[in-house]
Amino acid sequence: MGVVTQEYATPVAVPPARLFKAMCLDFHNLIPKIVESIQSIEFTHGDGGAGTIKKLTILEGGESKYILHRVDEIDAEKFVYNFSIIGGTGLVETLEKVQFESQMVEAPNGGSLRKVHIQFFTKGDAKMSEQDLKTSQTKVEGVVKLVEAFLLANPDY
Repeated sequence: MGVVTQEYATPVAVPPARLFKAMCLDFHNLIPKIVESIQSIEFTHGDGGAGTIKKLTILEGGESKYILHRVDEIDAEKFVYNFSIIGGTGLVETLEKVQFESQMVEAPNGGSLRKVHIQFFTKGDAKMSEQDLKTSQTKVEGVVKLVEAFLLANPDY
């Protein structure tokens, strides 16, 4: 098994507390409403805290798939949300799991930076290309920008 690491920060025009609420605490309710490819999110184990497992049903290439999302750590005071993708038909076959460590921090402009550290655990001798990493980052940042647009359009959320 190999490990490939990726780090980046996404600027967002809303404060960290609002972003954290939407992307972490209310993820299961909000995301299926604003991300077309995510059909549903259901809790299969736990109540949302560390150890919770969520099943995300996604539409990919016209086919319904699912991924299992395990909450590893939530710290609402520090705006930290760490989770792992641990299985499912939507997890790329060459990956054993993917771990995300994320934190929302205040940006100088009054908005946020969503800092992410990702570890891709590959199976056997599988490799990840720069294009694979770029595609992953584009997908994640796309969701962040959809959440940002929703929050800007709904200031009371």
